[in-house]
Amino acid sequence: MESVIQDSTPKTLEELKDISSQVRRDIVRMVHGVGNGHPGGALGCTEYFVALYFHLMKHNPDFQMDGIGEDLCFLSNGHISAVWYSVLARSGYFPVAELSTHRKINSRLQGHPTTHEGLPGIRMASGSLGQGLSVAVGAAQAKKLNGDNHLVYVLMGDGEQDEGQIWEAAMYAAHHKVDNLIATVDWNGQQIDGPTVKVMDLKDLPAKYRAFGWEVIILENGNDMAELIKTYEHAKTLTGKGSPVAIMMKTGMGYGVDFMMGSHKWHGVAPNDDQLAQALAQLPETLGDF
Repeated sequence: MESVIQDSTPKTLEELKDISSQVRRDIVRMVHGVGNGHPGGALGCTEYFVALYFHLMKHNPDFQMDGIGEDLCFLSNGHISAVWYSVLARSGYFPVAELSTHRKINSRLQGHPTTHEGLPGIRMASGSLGQGLSVAVGAAQAKKLNGDNHLVYVLMGDGEQDEGQIWEAAMYAAHHKVDNLIATVDWNGQQIDGPTVKVMDLKDLPAKYRAFGWEVIILENGNDMAELIKTYEHAKTLTGKGSPVAIMMKTGMGYGVDFMMGSHKWHGVAPNDDQLAQALAQLPETLGDF
């Protein structure tokens, strides 16, 4: 039986851009409010989450853990939780005002997503890197076994590709023809200790996924909303054909805030009062701050 999908009409490109600006405001205000967090990757992946929840996915804010009859999204690199929390709240999963509790004591909005507090929209605890692809593969297989034709999306970091479990899951998904899965790597070239080429050079990452039996698409600018939507609409046409789909999504860490862009130094540092003011001056308030 199909779930009732709330507000299933996809947003226009201009509406998506407005939502993205507000989500970026939410991110910098959330991490500033508690004095810690991970703004860099969250800002870089804003278009991805906004496009999924407001345009691409069929999903139900009247949350049910089993996710039957809807598309599912998993976040593997859970430290960028601020962007996901903002988008979940802005799309109706829980009150926007709750964003003010991010990373605070007794909050459901922990620094890394958890399930024990029962936060709508969260189906796995993430933050121990390398695990999200395995969970997404299992969820996608369950949908196939249940005759549910909806898709499963998962986002990973590029630094996370250093984890061996990623490649076990990649091999498994291709072997078992898990072709209702669209996995994305946030290919921003930065991780906590520096550029990926210095920490652990990924070499030809698309070729590696292809060698494991995946269909691979390179998204040259994951911060261009029109290009992102076009890429994911194309990815959808590749599902159901025997192979999982991987998108190598090039983004800018800290995108949207000029002094944060492109530097691993903003991987896990909150802005101070002056930096917050500088950031907000660059991000129009479009939906109203929490």
